[in-house]
Amino acid sequence: MAAAFMEEEVENDDYYSLLNVRREATQEELKASYRRLCMLYHPDKHRDPELKKQAEQLFNLVHQAYEVLSDPQSRAIYDVYGKKGLDMEGWEVVERKRTASEIREEFERLQREREERRLQQRTNPKGTISVGIDATELFDRYDEEFEDLPGSGFPRIEINRMHISQSIEAPLTATDTAILSGSLSTQNGNGGGSINLALRRVTSAKGWGELELGAGDLQGPLFGLKIFRNLTPKCFFTTSCVLQFSSRGVRPGLTTMLARHLDKNTMGYIQWRWGIQSAMNTSIVRDTKTSHFTMAFQLGIPHSFMMVSYQHKFQDEEQTRLKGSIKAGFFGTLVEYGAERKISRHSVLGATVSVGVPQGVSLKVKLNRASQTYFFPIHLTDQLLPSAVFYATVGPLIIYVAMHRLIIKPYLKAQKEKDLEKQRESSASDILKKKQEAEGAVRLMQESVRRIIEAEESRMGLIILNAWYGKFVTDNSRKNERVKVIDVTVPLQCLVKDSKLILTEASKSGLPGFYDPCIGEDKSLKILYQFRGVMHQVMSGDNEPLRIPKQSHKIDADG
Repeated sequence: MAAAFMEEEVENDDYYSLLNVRREATQEELKASYRRLCMLYHPDKHRDPELKKQAEQLFNLVHQAYEVLSDPQSRAIYDVYGKKGLDMEGWEVVERKRTASEIREEFERLQREREERRLQQRTNPKGTISVGIDATELFDRYDEEFEDLPGSGFPRIEINRMHISQSIEAPLTATDTAILSGSLSTQNGNGGGSINLALRRVTSAKGWGELELGAGDLQGPLFGLKIFRNLTPKCFFTTSCVLQFSSRGVRPGLTTMLARHLDKNTMGYIQWRWGIQSAMNTSIVRDTKTSHFTMAFQLGIPHSFMMVSYQHKFQDEEQTRLKGSIKAGFFGTLVEYGAERKISRHSVLGATVSVGVPQGVSLKVKLNRASQTYFFPIHLTDQLLPSAVFYATVGPLIIYVAMHRLIIKPYLKAQKEKDLEKQRESSASDILKKKQEAEGAVRLMQESVRRIIEAEESRMGLIILNAWYGKFVTDNSRKNERVKVIDVTVPLQCLVKDSKLILTEASKSGLPGFYDPCIGEDKSLKILYQFRGVMHQVMSGDNEPLRIPKQSHKIDADG
């Protein structure tokens, strides 16, 4: 994500920022800004060969931006997909009179065709590794009976089960996909494995079907069929039937599920399962930006239960989530609570404490790394011991805090600096080119700026005294970091009109006379200006809109 952001910064193809207009700008606003910049950069206004060449480059760039934004079709494509969308092959067959929504649909169709060609050379591997750990001797030991045996002074922690599964999806055509999966399991010295092959075909925009064949040493051959179908825009169903062949004969199974959107964020499900462990299940799932709620009820053989779970999603950079659930049924009662957090770009770490009767106390640790999942269920005790609950809750927190401060945070910081340095090296030529273009634009602005200042001084208007753009270090803890700013006094004064300066919410690096002095880092704009003979000062974020003069920017003479 950071790399994509930095590439976008280097390309600097924000036409709205170049023309300094709103994304909702009208044709009149576009035309007024275009004419003003054309007067500034028109090659015929400059006699010096070097300035004339620079003016011609900037004039062509402004003209290109205006051509795109003034054309409804090109603007619709650019607004959604940027300059890369305009470069995609196939637009020549699109009718000119189509609406913005039709253009968007056409772009998505062209993009799908390109992706389909790529898919035939791709696979989508997924895997899970689960390691079950028995740590009951930490809290429940036979101290009196076995205290004299060798090695009895230390509690034994054993791995009592393990499961490994892996699957690969291989697109065969635009509508057909082959899925190959396998698994190996072992528990208390006994184990086995299985292998499955599924062929999925998308029959239409409303549904698909899947045929599955499988075999294993613990179970016999398997034959399955699954169908998915959209009934309405808000309702769909799936049904699957399985024939499991074994030494006891053929064991059939059938599962059918009907789902419906109850509102924008809520889904309702009804499921019926016949065969092995027959059951009827209904559930409601509500998923919003900040929470996830599930309520389920099941009647079945051998288990019937009711379950309620809630998950709160924090809107922080680490995507922290806190979750809790309670499940009660014929098997007993189970309460679970835990948390998960993003620890790197592709990794999410989570821990859940499970407390139940008669299950006891367990700690479940899970790490998702890209498409791989590592799961470690640790059984602590068969009884409800407060000490086990306490250590299962506090232990992971202490370990995570220590790892985050000593390992994760330094690693991420070093990785970010490494990525930034690599990006700067790869884009050094582009940055130099943008810098030269900005310096050339500033030279072209000199004469216009002189006239603007004379006009503003005659009416006690807006004079930009100093302006800097880039990375400012204001925190004392970061005072050893190097300040990376450029002087943008002339470009801003050139944008002053009728004693007003208005900047839109786009990145300032796209403005004429600007460039990005610190790729991938947070930037600000600091301006010291004079209005009606009074000093003013303001600092604005890179993507924040700015309008001056304002009374709130006035510098207190007493301070």
